[in-house]
Amino acid sequence: MRAVSLIGAGSLFLLLGAVTPVYSQQEQRQEESKPQKQEQQAKPEKQQEAKPQKQEQQAKPARQEQQQQQAKGQQQQQDKAAKQQEQQQAKGQQEQQQQKQQQARGQQQQQDKAAKQQEQQQAKGQQEQQQKQQQQQARGQQQQDKAAKQQEQQQAKGQQEQQQQKQQQARGQQQQQDKAAKQQEQQQAKGQQEQQQKQQQQARGQQQQQDKAAKQQEQQQAKGQQQQARGQQDQQRQHAANRSPEAQHKEAREQQSSWQGDRAHNWKSEHRTWQQRGGYNGYRIPEERYNGYFGESHGFRIYSQPVVFVGGSPRFQYDGFWFGFADPWPEYWSNDWYENDDVYVVYSDDGYYMYDRRYPGDRIAISVSLN
Repeated sequence: MRAVSLIGAGSLFLLLGAVTPVYSQQEQRQEESKPQKQEQQAKPEKQQEAKPQKQEQQAKPARQEQQQQQAKGQQQQQDKAAKQQEQQQAKGQQEQQQQKQQQARGQQQQQDKAAKQQEQQQAKGQQEQQQKQQQQQARGQQQQDKAAKQQEQQQAKGQQEQQQQKQQQARGQQQQQDKAAKQQEQQQAKGQQEQQQKQQQQARGQQQQQDKAAKQQEQQQAKGQQQQARGQQDQQRQHAANRSPEAQHKEAREQQSSWQGDRAHNWKSEHRTWQQRGGYNGYRIPEERYNGYFGESHGFRIYSQPVVFVGGSPRFQYDGFWFGFADPWPEYWSNDWYENDDVYVVYSDDGYYMYDRRYPGDRIAISVSLN
């Protein structure tokens, strides 16, 4: 507002300065033109007073007109020069006023800039002071929070230590109780175990006695069966020796026909394992007997053992046990394999099988019985 008022005052002075010379020049022109008007008004009187001069003046009209035009031209030049001078003066005064205004504006801008800088510095100082106060307050609050937190942590640590002590005491008591209970359980379990061991020993003793009696009975039965089979073989040999050659050949043909009747047409499709048959449910050879007389290392020939034909199917005896064929024998085996090939009996895959050493990849399912 202050700058605007200064500019307005300066503009008013410039206008007054420019208008004043114009009015003074107009007044000067009017005063200069007054003698001419008075002179023109006095001319009729002079003409009346001096009529003789009239002729002289009429004789020189061109000269006066020329003089008037010259005066008029001089007056116009003077007016033009005065006007240019006035314009130049007004222009110089306007430029001076503009310079003054620019100087005033520059001074005002400098004052405004200085005031603004002063305000900014004051505001900056106040802001820095506020920031310092805030930082001091924040540091004070942080210290208070830190002290409160440390106090809480110490309290929590003390409570935790108390709880840990209580827990340790409780664990110690529980461990003692568990130890006492465990010792009591171990003593009870030890007593029960000793009783069970005694009972097991008694049971094993009874089982051993029973197994021993059963084994002796089986051995006696097997021995009797072997003796009976040998007697039958001796009788057969004696009977065969007493028979005619024709009868012997006939019996051999009948036996061969029985063996050939059990020969397979396609053994791979006709053969079935004990698992495919639903499992083995026959008699099982005792382990001690099996380990002593059976397996791959205990081979024999079937016709060196007692052989009988039941329902047209052959059965043979070995180590006191009778064996029957559940499978046909392969069609590609030799015709007299049962007379000349070594065979052996194996317990495998929950069942008994017979192998021919000449054909180790084939196994025939067999059953076991005591008679």
